[in-house]
Amino acid sequence: MSNTKSLNVVKLGAFAAIILLFVIIHLLNPAFLPHMCGLLARGDIQETASYIASFGSGAVVFSFLLTLFVNALGFPPAIIFSTANTLIFGIGWGIFLSVVAETVGVAFSFILLRFFFREAAEKIINRHKTLSDLDKYSGSRGFVVMLIARMVPYLPSVLLNAIGALSAMKFRDYVIASFVGKFPSTGIEAIIGHDAITHQEDPTRMIVVVIFAIVLIVGAWLYERREQRKK
Repeated sequence: MSNTKSLNVVKLGAFAAIILLFVIIHLLNPAFLPHMCGLLARGDIQETASYIASFGSGAVVFSFLLTLFVNALGFPPAIIFSTANTLIFGIGWGIFLSVVAETVGVAFSFILLRFFFREAAEKIINRHKTLSDLDKYSGSRGFVVMLIARMVPYLPSVLLNAIGALSAMKFRDYVIASFVGKFPSTGIEAIIGHDAITHQEDPTRMIVVVIFAIVLIVGAWLYERREQRKK
């Protein structure tokens, strides 16, 4: 069997495994998926927070998996879950949980998109010099581009997931840039959402997030300089 046919078989098997996972979830709890779809479609933050909190001691794990799944899918907006997490677990732990779960989610998205679609994207890229140049740039400077993009609040995650996966960006650079970049953007989104729902205003929290973001950005910049010196 040729390499191409073998790869297609693996892709088909991976796709079947994803479908099987949803079938198993449905068989274990037929009401879960319809309820989750309705919850995601409504985008009600307080309802989402109440549902997550209803899992009691398992709320942290459920929230982590739910936030992970939504970020891997790229829809609906992650602010719904980051804000819900701050309402349940508090500002600090809620933001931390959201950022870690979101980073794992976009990492899964990167792996799946690259596995299924990078080969087809390369064929298109190689036919156009401009796209080829951009692809090479993403391989060498993709970290900086992704870091800046992730720091922008409310920017659709699905777009950045696709750009990272279909380009020549290294997986390690993608994950680190996403993790660092998500702290300021997720922190700002979550605090604004939290304060709007609870009718609270505390500029100190926003200042702490900004300072923490600056520390992370400086660390990321030093990492980028070190990596560039290795080349």
